Order: sequence, then structure tokens, then C-alpha cells
Amino acid sequence: MARPHDPGRAAPEGPAAVTALLAGAGYLADHGLSTVVFLALALGRPLFLEGEPGSGKTELARALAAATGAELIRLQCYEGIDAAQAVYEWDYPRQLLHLRANESAGLAAERAIEAELYEERFLIRRPLLRAISAPPGTPPPILLVDEVDRSDDEFEAFLLEILSDYAVSIPELGTVRAEVQPTVVLTSNRTRDVHDALKRRSLYHWVGHPSFEREVAIVQLRSPEIPDRLAREVTAAVAAMREQSLYKPPGVSETIDWANALAALGAAGLDAALVEATIGTVLKYREDVERVLGGDLEALVERAVARA
Repeated sequence: MARPHDPGRAAPEGPAAVTALLAGAGYLADHGLSTVVFLALALGRPLFLEGEPGSGKTELARALAAATGAELIRLQCYEGIDAAQAVYEWDYPRQLLHLRANESAGLAAERAIEAELYEERFLIRRPLLRAISAPPGTPPPILLVDEVDRSDDEFEAFLLEILSDYAVSIPELGTVRAEVQPTVVLTSNRTRDVHDALKRRSLYHWVGHPSFEREVAIVQLRSPEIPDRLAREVTAAVAAMREQSLYKPPGVSETIDWANALAALGAAGLDAALVEATIGTVLKYREDVERVLGGDLEALVERAVARA
């Protein structure tokens, strides 16, 4: 099947250009991630990002949209999602009002009112249809299919069909085919295995937690007012927490939140009392809080300070 052609689509010159592009939008990508993003843009392939929650998968799509000036169209997946929520549906209340208005005006016998009910003005475009309906000459939209692992097998098969042809069939109107191919980013927290066919269609990348120095740089980029010492000690403490087999290890967003919370309290560095008082900023499950606070908190802080 031929791909939609967009003469205005221009991929960055290489992975280094992608790194710079994303950095301009506040996202620090490592070389591996920048490379797969470059290839997805250059080859017109969907990008499948898998990893722990909070590792920056969704944020990458937002940064890519901001950096390219493209529209970000997000489809949040959930159990039971179907075509009506993802592709399109008809605006039944407006159709009914239109029908009753014409009947009360005595026009039902003069015009084919029923045919009018399925005009585009009554069509509600959901994310997938919006993504393939971009007009020529506009930047390819970024279609974010978020947490695809939360959907079911039937929806995965439907999604694969759309990503294969970039077209949607609407019985009342015909086939809508993309003139501008969207840039597709699919994310998964790996709560279940996504079907191999969807992964084969995409370029795959595992998004892990960043290295210590890169996470410090992310914190400083997102919150430049935070003192350097505090940013490094918080990042080191979060890294130590991730080593404790927590139910939900903190992500980068929690690192940033925690650093901001401590800065708001006027802290210049970490101590055990501060960690205990603000632990709910970085850990979101009681079992994780109990595990960290029930351990050697002083030792954790000492390790964080020493690493920073």
C-alpha cells in the first residue's frame, strides 16, 4: 500500500540534530533515543516506546510536537476503548435537533432530510480520524497513542489496520485517506504484552530511567531555580530508592516534583527529617513509603549526599 506523500515533510539531518531539537523544547534525550526518533521521522514509521511509568515516553511526544510546531493529538487508551472513542462517531443530539427542526418547518416532504443527517457537519472526529485528516501544507501532526497496553487485542488489531494504510472507512461518507502522514508515537508501560504485529510495524525503543548526570541536567533544565547541590542530592536519593524493589519506582517527573517541593521549603540540601516530611511527593504508594522510611533513612541520605 502506497504511503501518503507530504513534500513538506523534512526529517532532521541526523540524531544529533534531533537531540538539539528536543533540547530546545526542554527534553534531554540520550543518543539511542535520538537515533530511533530520527529514523522514525526519516522513514515515516511509527515509534513504539516501552518503559516504566514516569520515564519520559509521553513527554517525548509533547516535546516533539513543541519542537516541530506540529499539533499534538493524544489518544489515551483504556480497557474497553473502541472505534467510537478512537476514530469517529455521529453527533446524535444535533442530528435529532436537525430532523425535528425540519419536520416542524414542514420540510420533511420536500427534502431528503435523512441524507443530510450524515453530512460532515454532524461528524465528531476522534483522535485517529483527526490525525489522518491534516490538510496538505501543514506540519505532520504528532499522534500520541498513549498506554496502548491498556487496550484489548481487538482494538490493537483495529489500530494496526489504520497504521498500515493511514485510512479510515466511514460507511456514510466513504474512505478518508491521509494526505499528510502523521508522526505516530505509541507508548506502553508493559502492563501486558502488546501483539508482535504492532511492534513489527513500528520502530521499538525501551525508555529506561536516565543516568544520574542526565537526570540532574533534566531537573536543572525544568527547574533552573533549584540549587545545584539540592538537584544532585535529590536525584541521587531517587536513584537509591529505585534500587529498593519498590512497587512503583519514582520517575523523572517525581524527581522534579520532589526537588521543587524541597526548594519551596527553602532547603539547600537533604537530611532525614526532610525526606520523611516530603516523602509523599516522590512515592505514591503506602507500601513504598513504609519500605523507605522503615529502612536506614540516615544511610540513604548519606549515600545520596556522597554521590552528589
